[in-house]
Amino acid sequence: MRGQPTVLHLDMDAFYASVEQAAKPSLRGKPVIVGGLGPRGVVATASYEARRFGVHSAMPMAQARRLAPHAACLVPRFGVYRGISETVMRLLAELSPLVEPLSLDEAFVDLAAGDPGAATADEALRVGTLLRARIRAATGLTGSVGLAGSKMLAKIASERAKPDGLELIPPGGERDLLAPLPVRTLPGVGPATAETLRRAGIGTIGETLRAGEDELLRLLGKAHGASVFAMASGVDERPVVPDRDTKSVSVEDTFDVDVTDRARVRFEVAGLADRCARRLREAGRSGRTVVLKVRRYDFTTLTRSETLRGPTDDPAVVREAAARLLELVDTTEGVRLLGVGVSGLADFTQEDLFAQAAQAARADRTVPAVHGAQPVHGAQAGPERPAGEDAGAAEPSPESTPGEGRAAARSWLPGLDVAHARLGPGWVQGSGLGRVTVRFERPDSTPGPVRTFSVDDPELAPGEPLPLVPDGEGSGVLIGPGSGEPPEVPVG
Repeated sequence: MRGQPTVLHLDMDAFYASVEQAAKPSLRGKPVIVGGLGPRGVVATASYEARRFGVHSAMPMAQARRLAPHAACLVPRFGVYRGISETVMRLLAELSPLVEPLSLDEAFVDLAAGDPGAATADEALRVGTLLRARIRAATGLTGSVGLAGSKMLAKIASERAKPDGLELIPPGGERDLLAPLPVRTLPGVGPATAETLRRAGIGTIGETLRAGEDELLRLLGKAHGASVFAMASGVDERPVVPDRDTKSVSVEDTFDVDVTDRARVRFEVAGLADRCARRLREAGRSGRTVVLKVRRYDFTTLTRSETLRGPTDDPAVVREAAARLLELVDTTEGVRLLGVGVSGLADFTQEDLFAQAAQAARADRTVPAVHGAQPVHGAQAGPERPAGEDAGAAEPSPESTPGEGRAAARSWLPGLDVAHARLGPGWVQGSGLGRVTVRFERPDSTPGPVRTFSVDDPELAPGEPLPLVPDGEGSGVLIGPGSGEPPEVPVG
């Protein structure tokens, strides 16, 4: 444990929803929900205005709509979120060489590694305060910062600081701070562990300590019990680890209506395999193990995997492996979710010669088109995260977050960017019955007018996202020695 609060945890506030509010002036101060919009869509994140109605991430979108019927429900724009995340991560990298991203909107920073001679509480407060100012200047968004002597406590501090705040937990008072918190606060304590402890009458971190290490070893086993007891005591020796290695890349689709047609299932699996391979190549990675995930009509989930002779990023190889795995699964009674992933990642490819020959022999074979409703992506939650995220990350995790449909632009989904030949840039408010309603506004404008068009209006086309902050603004905010004194901030 450190004697100074030099571990910083940054968590952007309601990241996806905040980006949409910053991009769309008419939504500022109003409830916004981002996620999949189909009958089985899931909430990715909700603005603080929507959270007052009880909406939260991982909630079914249908339930969220009932809780907040007047909220704006939008599909995610992951390209925009990734771009802003890269800006934020660059700012963190200027503070220290040790930055550990957890998702698109969350990361740890080891401030002591950036400037060991300035590793004091006062310096940490100053850097945290100016970091928040610089993020706001560069992105127009807010983030909450926690400072402490360990990763666990820094994350707790940032959660206490939300929204748009900063809190420092000085070393020495960890046990008193942790005692009243629920045991789920501890890293490594998930629903199953929490339920085991609850049955033993343990619900808070203080009760965990009073139960004693021996009891935790009996309940949870030697390794897990010892880890939980150490965390409950405020002891967290985990270092900040940069460049966390992604263990897998995957994509998933959840369907509005259970898919029973076998040809349609094959078609969807092939498309998922292509998207998964594309993400592998974009990340400069390859993998040896192809995994197929099938969630059936009754919510049972099956996974099948095949390990190749060498790592690959070739779409044809991934597609053929996924097709072979599909032959092992009975889908006749209906499928509600399909996913394809690749694990055992490497930074190079070593294609199996027989696989290459097989793909060449099949090069002229085309996958038959199957007509039907486009899939609506389902989600897991990530820290930010990703889950930490997408979180995220990372990204938050396998690419299973709602809303990244292949026909999103053509379907005029709510929240997507459009451009009109005469009226300029705008975003889709809604569509149906052959009509699409667009609000025309920019991030730096006042709330704009609303117009309705035919979905095939020749003057209306998908548009490009506009920057949240005009070029040149906020460039004078610095985070360096002598760059200013921090205002007063809460100290736990």
